[in-house]
Parts: sequence; structure tokens; C-alpha cells
Amino acid sequence: MPFGQVVVGPPGSGKSTYCFGMHQFLSAIGRQCIIVNLDPANDFMSYPCAIDIRKVIDIETIQNDYDLGPNGALIFAMETIEYHVDWLCEELEAHKDTYVIIDCPGQVELFTDHDSLQKIISTLSKRIDFRPVVVQLVDSFCCTDPAAYISALLVCLKGMLQLDLPHINVLSKADLLSSYAALPMNLDFYTNVEDLSYLTPILDRDPRLIRYSQLNKTICELIEEFGLVSFEVLAVENKVSMLHLLQKIDQAGGYSYGSTEIGGDIVWANAVRQGGDPLQDVSPQERWIDRREEYDRYEREMEEKYLEESQKVNEEEEPY
Repeated sequence: MPFGQVVVGPPGSGKSTYCFGMHQFLSAIGRQCIIVNLDPANDFMSYPCAIDIRKVIDIETIQNDYDLGPNGALIFAMETIEYHVDWLCEELEAHKDTYVIIDCPGQVELFTDHDSLQKIISTLSKRIDFRPVVVQLVDSFCCTDPAAYISALLVCLKGMLQLDLPHINVLSKADLLSSYAALPMNLDFYTNVEDLSYLTPILDRDPRLIRYSQLNKTICELIEEFGLVSFEVLAVENKVSMLHLLQKIDQAGGYSYGSTEIGGDIVWANAVRQGGDPLQDVSPQERWIDRREEYDRYEREMEEKYLEESQKVNEEEEPY
């Protein structure tokens, strides 16, 4: 019964970086995991890949043989994977006791409109009892532009409805937020997807968008009526941030710690098993913008403290 994550998001949202960071973090806490590359156009993988779809599908061959562009070739490739999904099932069955991270292509329509990815995951769920959580990444830079933010909300909503799985939306690259210009609204507004009517006056200030004022208002109302979209905030290189997100993913997918978690980084393994969430009572605005340096310093000091305590315990337990 493999649990795992299906990682989606537009180009530049940080999917490959996230997959590598999550792989490292899971390995540190002792959870055995693998990464599956489901993107046949991914030529520069920074992470260790246990299953690579490029072994059976070559995107350049598809483009040349069928005279297709990059987008058409990716759609053709996903339909081919769907047709030959038995190969993927067999590969994953060899890792049945391992947590699985699937890195998907960045073409948005593959997880918002086209059916192949949804059918592939559905088949995996039926054949090998795969229980994934969709992690949809969005670059947090979109918060600086209300129009880009609303577009991101629409993409997230459509992805949630299309894939129909436990779903976590994530604002990535949170560590860069403090370097951007001041956000039009508090960061908590963007993570909670609060009353979007506050954005329409800001949109109307742009002369290019004023003619679409009623359309923008209707889109905001549509998103609020569904009431499905909210965001977690992530900085991949920050362990506390990764711990917070992992706990949200585990809760959404019903994952409980099993025999695969057999050691690793004592500090973070214990934090995960004890269910502690250092960011539970901290607002995103405070953590990542207003007092970011203060929290960074505090987390480093706490990690050093826990490491010293762990070393003392290990020394006391060592036989003479």
C-alpha cells in the first residue's frame, strides 16, 4: 500500500527543487522514499530518480515522428503512458513499501483539463492501492500581482476539481517574499484566500484591466463560492517549513508512521513522530516577512540545542 505525493504546478514553480528537497527531508527522518519522473521532457534532473519515464518515451522522437510541437508532444506522451500504464504499475510494485514522490510535467492543461494524468493515477490506485496526495506548487511571487494571484487561484481550483484527490496547494519560495516589494495585502490574506472583493479595486487601477472589471469580480465570486482553495507556505531549504508541510500532507493522505521509518535525523524524526508543528500558531506574514530573520535565528539555535542533547544521550547510551 504505497503512500505518496503527486507534484504538479506550472513551469518555474519549483517542482523539481521540491521533489529533491522532500526526498532529502524524508531520508533524514528515516522514511524510505523514491522519486518517479513522469515528465518525458525533463532533461536536467537534480534528484536521484528510481523510475524514469524517459526510459520508454522520448519526447524528441515523438516531435519528429508526428510533427508535433512541445505541448502537443507532451499530451501525446501522457496518453501513451496512460495506454502503457502496466509498465508503471510493475515498476512501482517493486517499491510497494516505499513512499513515492511523482514529479509531473509542468504543462498546466495536463492537470487542469486533460484526462490522462487523472486516469494514470486512478489506475495506480486500483492496481497497487496507491494513495497519493496532490501537492500543487505556485510561485509565491504571484502574491505581488493581484491578476497573477487570481489566475493562480483558478489553476489551483481547476486542478483540484480535475484530479479529485486529497490536495494541498503550496506557495513556494517563501524565503524570497521579504525581498519583494510590499505585498498589496497581508500574506495571511493570500494563504487563507479571504474576501477576494478587496482585490477588485486594486485590479481596476490597471488601465489594461479596467474593461474586465465585471469579469474579474465574477471570477473572484466563483472561487469563493467553491471555498476549496487555500495555501500552505513553503521554503524548501527550511526544515521547519518542510516539517509543517509534510504533516499537512500526511494528515490529508491518512499516512501513519510505519516500519519504513527506522532512524535517520534524530531531531526531525522525533519532531515528526511527536506531532509537533512549530508553525502551528505563527502567521505566515509574521514568519516570512515581518520577523523572518528572527525566526530563522531562533530555529537555528533550537536545532543546535537539540543536536547537542541528542549527542549527549547517544554518548550516555554507548557501552563502555
